[in-house]
Amino acid sequence: MIVMKFGGSSVADAERIKNVAEIVKSKMGRKPVVVVSALGGATDALISIAKSAQEKKSNGEFAAFFDRHRKAIAELGLKEELIKGDEEELTRLIESISVLNELTSRILDRIFAFGEGMSSKIMAGYMQSIGMPASAYAAYDVGMITDSNFGEADVLPETESLIKGAFGHIDGIPVVTGFIGKDMAGNPTTLGRGGSDYTASIIGAAIGAEEIEIWTDVDGVMTSDPRIVKSAVSIDRVSYEEASELAFLGAKVLHPKTILPAVNKNIPVRVLNTFNPSHKGTVVLKEIEKGSRVASIACKKGVSVINIYSPNMFGAHGFLKEIFSVFESLKLSVDMVATSEVNVSVTVDEKHDLKRLVNELSKIAKVEIRNNRAKISLVGNDMLLMPDLFGKLFMSLKDIRVEMISSSTSEINQSFVVKQEQADEAVRRLHMTFFGR
Repeated sequence: MIVMKFGGSSVADAERIKNVAEIVKSKMGRKPVVVVSALGGATDALISIAKSAQEKKSNGEFAAFFDRHRKAIAELGLKEELIKGDEEELTRLIESISVLNELTSRILDRIFAFGEGMSSKIMAGYMQSIGMPASAYAAYDVGMITDSNFGEADVLPETESLIKGAFGHIDGIPVVTGFIGKDMAGNPTTLGRGGSDYTASIIGAAIGAEEIEIWTDVDGVMTSDPRIVKSAVSIDRVSYEEASELAFLGAKVLHPKTILPAVNKNIPVRVLNTFNPSHKGTVVLKEIEKGSRVASIACKKGVSVINIYSPNMFGAHGFLKEIFSVFESLKLSVDMVATSEVNVSVTVDEKHDLKRLVNELSKIAKVEIRNNRAKISLVGNDMLLMPDLFGKLFMSLKDIRVEMISSSTSEINQSFVVKQEQADEAVRRLHMTFFGR
């Protein structure tokens, strides 16, 4: 068996849905399990609809949301009754939000479930219409049980055995909703950004799939962001560690959690392009051939550098604990860290409440903050065995100021910070240096 996950851009309209059906049809001999996201942009539309209802504002997106789904259904030659129940239930829910003026994360998760639910019904319905034995399933009906952390739910341990048991009784092609689950009380939950990838990986691990395919809109994991580097190319194979690192560094091809269930079961994850299905894409493996290399160059913008300085640090114990206790109390995660005898520099996302952070840190040290920075990372394998790594890096950036560097014993990631307006140029230069294009 294989698991095939298709994202929102892959099922955006009737034409794309037909294309997905053909791709799945070509894999019938491998007993595919299909996982689908909501139609591209549907989740954002549902957020807007719900917020407008809470504010008692008129929003044309509600009608447009269903018109879009009806249009796809009509073009696929299906009947509107396929989603009639969803339309009626969602209408009642939106009306209740308006009346009660209440929009909690629990209610939002319930609303989000409609996007994936309708998408799976349309996909399965079309497959049936062309002779494919497909049936739609909500993920929670095949065992996807989570905690009640709405918006970012964690899957409970019993999920694996529940899914394994459920799929033992399913014939044909299951078309399963990505992104959503249910808590023990029966409330719909969501798994966070990229949760459909996670769904596919959890199902794949539970059923012992031979491979998990993530179908997206790029030709796999790239040597860099193709929006920055036009000459970026896909990588044939990457290790689980490299793929995870790239995901955490902001590469949006894979969700960071996606790797975990697969690595535990040593299942290959293949990233493929629905718009270019003949391309072999990238296979993510537990281990790859030994040898030092730079596999990809990642860039994360919207970063702030915080410099914390105090002469009292010199020779003092407990000072770092005092600093990081501030981050812990504010529930802020630190990314890069660099230290000297009297200075600690860290990077954090600009989206956080940095004013409060600076106020708290200023009680124990002098604090300087630099906004509008970008973190650039070289990701690869055994990079510290490359004797010319840093020579090439700094020669490429000779007139671009590197403000901070995190060089540890890590063989996988070497990162540094530059001004955000210089980031794209820095990435392009490094790509030329390490990939010759």
